[in-house]
Amino acid sequence: MNQNFSMLFYLKKQKKENENGLLPIYLRITVGGKRSEISIGREIEPEQWDNRRNKVRGTRQESRALNDYMNSIISKIRKIHTSMIDRDEEIDAETIRNHYLGKGTKSKMILEIFQEHNKKVAELIGNGYSKNTLKTYKSSIKHLAAYILAKYDKADYPLIKVDFGFITGYEHYLRVEKECVAISAQKYIVHLKKIVFFSLASGWIIANPFLHYKLKAKPSPRTFLTQAELDAMRTKRLHVQRHIQVRDIFVFSCYTGLAYIDVQKLKRSEIQFGDDGKEWIFTSRTKTETPSHIPILPEAKEILDRYKDHPICEIKGLALPVYSNQRMNSYLKEIADHCGITKTLTFHLARHTFATTVTLSNGVPIETVSKMLGHNGLKTTQHYAKVLDSKTGHDMSALAEKLSKSVKHKEPKKKKSEKVKILKLYQYK
Repeated sequence: MNQNFSMLFYLKKQKKENENGLLPIYLRITVGGKRSEISIGREIEPEQWDNRRNKVRGTRQESRALNDYMNSIISKIRKIHTSMIDRDEEIDAETIRNHYLGKGTKSKMILEIFQEHNKKVAELIGNGYSKNTLKTYKSSIKHLAAYILAKYDKADYPLIKVDFGFITGYEHYLRVEKECVAISAQKYIVHLKKIVFFSLASGWIIANPFLHYKLKAKPSPRTFLTQAELDAMRTKRLHVQRHIQVRDIFVFSCYTGLAYIDVQKLKRSEIQFGDDGKEWIFTSRTKTETPSHIPILPEAKEILDRYKDHPICEIKGLALPVYSNQRMNSYLKEIADHCGITKTLTFHLARHTFATTVTLSNGVPIETVSKMLGHNGLKTTQHYAKVLDSKTGHDMSALAEKLSKSVKHKEPKKKKSEKVKILKLYQYK
């Protein structure tokens, strides 16, 4: 049932007069003719109060700040009223007052909600989420718990108290105390934002603490191998079997663009002949579940053939015998030293190399590259195109050559009539 709802600020007279002559400001909430009042924790001189407009007189900074504070209270209580209507709750003045003051109901705790979120993610492993995703969420809640303990000396923190200061303080803690790089700190902040937005949608909080917060970190430039570095790795004679195996699988990824997890799970059955009569990889990305269809280049085909009789591949039906990601990255650093490559090699760098050196640099359209990489849109693929100075230089050189051919500087020919006139003048003399 719809009931009249109103709010009114007023000065409350006290039985015992204040020594400074100040009176407290109260807010009266009225629903259906029944009232409840709240002290807003501010006092002013009676002469400063405008009884007709129910606000502080004047335009001084102190007056404007107090009026802004009162307006923020009005806004919060209106949101509480709207939220109660949306949830079809019984509405009265006292209940609204208690909601605003955080009384009468158990306050939701931020880590408790985060833990419940992680529990649901764990139940969805293999059905929209991967183990690595759960691992990052677990790391995120660990950092958040450490921040709450260090800053507030508490095991958990009330959701309703999470504000702009809490968020900026957490970011500072991640950067300074945990020594996270900007992009890593942003990842953890994004996780917190997800929990806060879920809480907003659930009606557990009214105000959005992220309203004025902006993510500032920018992704670092993508690192990739040049063609010379890739050739050096392919042709280098290695003498340790584990180095040879890791190098081969890394190079395979350089020529297919598959991420580590997708190479690890790649089955022989996912290698089939396409409409062009050549072998293709027909798989889907573990991270996004997006289909990824990749023609097999000769360099990749050579590596597949090399391991077709490997015991692990035969027993498990896998295309390649892949070590754990940690071991792969560790061995890649050793291989880089042998090959004279100074860049920090990680397995994911192979995917970057496929996108840049192998495809875009050789004129493969960005739409085709995006499809092979299994990206959901071109925006992600465009990050690779931005770093290709060599491709830009090659394209501009081709343009310069084209322009030079089209513009030919020729000396203008003298007209015959001019020669005739000069001859006639000579004869006349």
